[in-house]
Amino acid sequence: MACCALILAAGASTRMGVPKQEIPLLGVPALVYTLRAFEQADSIQRIVLVCPPKQETHYRELADHWHCTGKLAAVVPGGATRQQSAAAGAAAAGECDFLAVQDGARVLTLPGEIDCVVEDAQKYGASALAVPVKDTIKVISADGFVTDTPERSTLWSVQTPQVFCMEKYCSLLTAAQGDFTDDCQLFERAGVPVHLCRGSYTNLKLTTPEDIPAAEAILRAREQ
Repeated sequence: MACCALILAAGASTRMGVPKQEIPLLGVPALVYTLRAFEQADSIQRIVLVCPPKQETHYRELADHWHCTGKLAAVVPGGATRQQSAAAGAAAAGECDFLAVQDGARVLTLPGEIDCVVEDAQKYGASALAVPVKDTIKVISADGFVTDTPERSTLWSVQTPQVFCMEKYCSLLTAAQGDFTDDCQLFERAGVPVHLCRGSYTNLKLTTPEDIPAAEAILRAREQ
């Protein structure tokens, strides 16, 4: 069953202060690590890169320079929200059975993890990489007081890629009301079950400046 990866790299990077996808990690633009992982994943047949508007040529040239175009089918502009960017990517995916939606700033995903979650989605219809939370989580009120402590054994931190049956995903995306912070919510709100596939704690997402040295440390360890 054919699977197309949608790499969403059109965000404003407001918490980082600079475009996350181009931050150098060990001298290599962060986005290149993401592209390489999906190039190497056996379960992925093609890739659609969703970039900031009017920067399609720049990102195509970046991929060319770093030799990440073997599966790159299209580079398209994103929208003002994650949902709009996902819709733009899905429209350019062509004919396929599944879509693997990846945050462009989640640069440490391994090819084997991609293959695992794609296989999981082919079995269950929808799947996402995730890991059990390590910390105790507190729910707080608007004025900062603790109101609840959920049972930690039931809490997982969801990552990407998140992989879905393309037909169902596009249908839910078209009908969606409001904006969602991740794509699993589309299925949750529609009552469609999403299975979680055990990922790794090294599958970090670049969000704040503190994440950069942590990501580089993981990359150095992988080179040893």
